[in-house]
Amino acid sequence: MARHDHRDAGLSSHFTGKKKAYEVTDMIDDMMAVDAMGWESANLAGMSMGGGLAQFAALLHPGRVRTLTLISAVPQYGSPVLLFRYIRFPGPLKLAFRRYGDSREEKKRMLIDITRLAGAKSLPLDEEWLQAIAAESVRRRYPDPHARARQLAAGRAAKMPPGGISEIRQPVLVINGDEDPIVRPAAGRKIATTVQNGRFLLVHQMGHLFSPPLWPQLVSHIDRHAV
Repeated sequence: MARHDHRDAGLSSHFTGKKKAYEVTDMIDDMMAVDAMGWESANLAGMSMGGGLAQFAALLHPGRVRTLTLISAVPQYGSPVLLFRYIRFPGPLKLAFRRYGDSREEKKRMLIDITRLAGAKSLPLDEEWLQAIAAESVRRRYPDPHARARQLAAGRAAKMPPGGISEIRQPVLVINGDEDPIVRPAAGRKIATTVQNGRFLLVHQMGHLFSPPLWPQLVSHIDRHAV
């Protein structure tokens, strides 16, 4: 198994400025560099933005993607405007007007607030785990306030291949949480019914993240889906 950081995230390449610095195809090429692992193809799983990129990857590199697992993702149409029907509001905007300082502790506080926002209300996050992942995230890469803007700029410029996701032929497992505060489960249902071989799974007490109590269940589903 291999996991990678997208551009402008974690230990991956970082850029500067608020404008587009790379294309979606660059991010997909990063994902599909499986030959560096000695693999000809892979079972591809992506969450949230990663799930959107995975849909493009399956279309652009069909011979290298064996299966897809899309988690908390929205169907990709090549038009950002069409995606808003699947977003819960105020969801991602709840923290838009909250201000954070530049210190390491303030950056940790910001990441903790974002993670809490993404969680399921009925499944409280373990405070020790929350503090630990926030501290590790800041240690790995100091948060860049403009990184998300560059990623979104690349997404807005993406061009969907002809036929769109209806041309995805690989087996697709679509997972959504019934308490996702950001993406509506209707997004996953739409993906599953649009691709040629899709299956939808709604997970109880799941938000817009992998909460540790759900790990065994989610890993089991993903493992059985992979070929």
